[in-house]
Amino acid sequence: MDSHVNYNHSSNEFRTKVRVGLIGCGQVAQVVHLPTLGFLSDHFRITYLCDVFTGALEHCQAKIPGPGPKIPRVTKNATELCSSDNVDVVFVLSNDEYHAEHAILALQHVKCVFVEKPVALNLRDIDRIQQAEKSSKGKLWSGTCADTPRPSKAPSVRLEASRRLYARVHSIGPNSTFVGQSGAFPKAFNGLEGRDVSDRKDRATELVHHALEVECNVLASASAITMWRVLGGLGAHDISAMREALGMPLGLPVIASVLFQYSSFAVSYCYGQDKIVRIQHDTPYVNGSLKETVIRPTYEDAYTQEPKHVYE
Repeated sequence: MDSHVNYNHSSNEFRTKVRVGLIGCGQVAQVVHLPTLGFLSDHFRITYLCDVFTGALEHCQAKIPGPGPKIPRVTKNATELCSSDNVDVVFVLSNDEYHAEHAILALQHVKCVFVEKPVALNLRDIDRIQQAEKSSKGKLWSGTCADTPRPSKAPSVRLEASRRLYARVHSIGPNSTFVGQSGAFPKAFNGLEGRDVSDRKDRATELVHHALEVECNVLASASAITMWRVLGGLGAHDISAMREALGMPLGLPVIASVLFQYSSFAVSYCYGQDKIVRIQHDTPYVNGSLKETVIRPTYEDAYTQEPKHVYE
């Protein structure tokens, strides 16, 4: 039997496995996508890996069962992976500075594309990606697990707009806190050539400066650059979930404190590098009741739902 075809015993049907190529074999690939795609082996088969580090390629290749010792294939050239006839979907898991380039490359080779957040670091590259998708038979999905499943699909506990006074969104913080306790034991590899280090640094400077100074008319100060990268990194999950739950804000009146203005209330966004301490004093002059609601439309984790949506 062709390994590209899967026999579904429960339905007595043959189903095609989607062949996946991964660009980027770093932490998010090792902790999230390799294990998840392995769990979904009835739907997906990893056939190609791409990374700039030989050690990362060898480490990830060894974790993927295949019909031979060189399956999946490995390369340091993203074009080789995207042009392969043995790849149906490209997962872009590279560094943020290369997301747009790799997504466009995959679309140009008529592949479907799953891009980890952020899809791009400025609006110019978002426009380029959209144009590439329009010109391709491929399709693009963005990975923002914080709003999967979307709150709009869950039982509604939203207050009426007229009753909203204040909302706070708290960033989940640095990944290292959670990854170190995940049991995934990811490995990091060093030894980039000087030209590769310079290329990433130069890309980051140009992309973020264009976003801030050209598109937002904001001085690209050190603090503004840091906040832009925070919001485009882990903050993308939080902001995406906020938009799903509350809709689009009207503006950003105070960029230093990241306060989003809605029609009748404001949302403060805070990023805690280490910890946040809240001190609450109860008083006999204030009487009220506290209600906590947990919304869990499914026990299936978001990282599993994302590739299943891509498969469908």
